[in-house]
Amino acid sequence: MNALWKQQAQRMFSEIGELSLDPEIGITRQSYGAGENAAIDYLTQFARDNGLQVHSDRAGNVIFQRADDDGQPAIWIGSHLDSVPQGGNYDGLAGVVAGLLCLCRLDREAVRTPRPIRVLGLRGEESAWFGKSYIGSRALMGGLTSADLTLVNRFNQQTLGEAMQAVGADLEAIRSRQWLIDREQFAGYLEVHIEQAESLEKMGQAIGIVPGIRGNLRHNRVRCLGEDGHSGAVSREDRHDSVFAVSELVAHIDELWGQWLEDGRDLVVTVGTLGTNAAHHAVSRIPGEVNFSLEIRSLHQPTLDAFYALIEAEIRRIEERRQVRFEFDKRIDTQPAAMHQPWVDAFVRTTREHGWEGVLTPSGAGHDAAVFANAGISSAMLFIRNQHGSHNPYEAMALDDFIAATQVLYHAMQELTL
Repeated sequence: MNALWKQQAQRMFSEIGELSLDPEIGITRQSYGAGENAAIDYLTQFARDNGLQVHSDRAGNVIFQRADDDGQPAIWIGSHLDSVPQGGNYDGLAGVVAGLLCLCRLDREAVRTPRPIRVLGLRGEESAWFGKSYIGSRALMGGLTSADLTLVNRFNQQTLGEAMQAVGADLEAIRSRQWLIDREQFAGYLEVHIEQAESLEKMGQAIGIVPGIRGNLRHNRVRCLGEDGHSGAVSREDRHDSVFAVSELVAHIDELWGQWLEDGRDLVVTVGTLGTNAAHHAVSRIPGEVNFSLEIRSLHQPTLDAFYALIEAEIRRIEERRQVRFEFDKRIDTQPAAMHQPWVDAFVRTTREHGWEGVLTPSGAGHDAAVFANAGISSAMLFIRNQHGSHNPYEAMALDDFIAATQVLYHAMQELTL
């Protein structure tokens, strides 16, 4: 079976990768766009060729199931099919492929499970496109608003509503915040995903078990507004310099972050974008505007809220001292998520039975599993090691590691359905 899985997986990853090659470098599968559509079309054909049924929900997510699925509440295996721009081939895709291989084996060997097993290919998990993450899973659970549908893709200026409508999504149902699949159909959710750091690689472990997923608090755009001026003519005390104000803020955030880590708190902070107004900036001009992003992640919601309050206090101090003004776009919150402990334990046990240590590996990155867990659906995750991190074109995953994780998923999921 491992040889067949390996042959199928290698072909699927290679051919889907070819379908979504970026013209410059890496893989680009735009949320609700061409690359994501191509991956869905390919997997649909693979599933049908192997005797599975395929259909879409009203958000455009794709569902794979056995022909004799009796419609009872199921264990769902899922992940996402989009990527970041110029990213890697395995982020998201690996989990859907692992689920499909397991479902095909169950069907081929006529294995009966106490609950149906279904595979879910989710759209729009990456926030890189519309500034909002988990679009497909949020929509499925009534978690998108009318305002969310007006979000604009920063690369092509298409709204999210337009992009979803183009793949046949039911915008009326999404706006009314309905569950697009009956809530009772979800007996549980499992996800396999590459680790997006290198801790498993450093530990020499192919597989990690996720006990929890960090939540995040973010602003896609913060503006610091000061006053333009001549670099040689305005004295320091008369300046309203947005660059020095933002630099002071970022340096202080970094200092506070270090202190909180020393105190043993789980926290990561990122300023992912930062720049002056390109229409105004010049070597000889005091910059009156800086735009930047701000993101805070933690396994604990009180940590997120408390650190954000410190940032707000520091901003007020800088505004008064430097005579600038900070403007924030809408704050986007994603709650931390704990995985279902009995299933975490089952994954640990099965992983050890297959010769690995079963190390617990908290997720710093967000995943659709967090949406399911926070909706009260029992959820669990496996990580596969990779050698070069994620969200970059050099992302790596050894096929043997992928097969090892798929084996663990296959054996554990049958226990979890009991």
